Amino acid sequence: MKLNFKVKGQGNPIIILHGLFGSLDNWQTLANRFSSDFQVFTLDLRNHGKSEHSSTHSYKSMTEDIKEFILDHDLENIILIGHSMGGKTAMLFANTYPEFLEKLVVVDIGVKGYPPHHTEILKGLNAIPQGEFDSRSAADEILIKHVADFSTRQFLLKNLTRDQNKKLIWKMNLPVLENTLLDICSEIKIDPIYLPTLFIRGENSNYILEEDFDSLEEKFPYMEMITAENAGHWVHAEAPELFYESVLAFI
Repeated sequence: MKLNFKVKGQGNPIIILHGLFGSLDNWQTLANRFSSDFQVFTLDLRNHGKSEHSSTHSYKSMTEDIKEFILDHDLENIILIGHSMGGKTAMLFANTYPEFLEKLVVVDIGVKGYPPHHTEILKGLNAIPQGEFDSRSAADEILIKHVADFSTRQFLLKNLTRDQNKKLIWKMNLPVLENTLLDICSEIKIDPIYLPTLFIRGENSNYILEEDFDSLEEKFPYMEMITAENAGHWVHAEAPELFYESVLAFI
């Protein structure tokens, strides 16, 4: 599948993969900063952003999409950065095609499975009637009944775009993402990966716990772990300076 992308800067390539319900737009501020020294590609993964929709949504399919993108753009010695769902995709890609990569950065996600915990978010997203509203504030009035956190709502509402009648519809393929949520939350099966790997986790997030460190070190013998204080799951948005400086030092 051909993925929508943006590219900035010159130099060794960085590829950035967003998480579930995200898009490349979530990463533009950091992409601008990294582009001073690198050529930065931000991608919309399948069924997200402006990339194509498909009835298939799996880590294997996303891994093959990334390989196709890399071959299309003749890239090598890549620094691959992935957050959450994008982080699991990045880890599976590193396991399957390590020859393309120089270093790996995984943001607040492990290889283990996670209990699905998006029930209220999905209720809120599905409650917004497609093609009926022309303002995000009207959509937010519905979403707030299911998602109390303002930042999370603003993140989700970025997925709205306008149809031919200027009404708001979802860019993402919500039915397929909902139907494949169990797979998205499932464990990924990988062999040990001998690439230099940086994990960045949020102190207030429960995605990577201290009890996970030993099992991660078995899979990533050359790993480093950084914990961002007072940050949650969206580490790159909540602690952008620490994130930028930590990644820059690592790569």
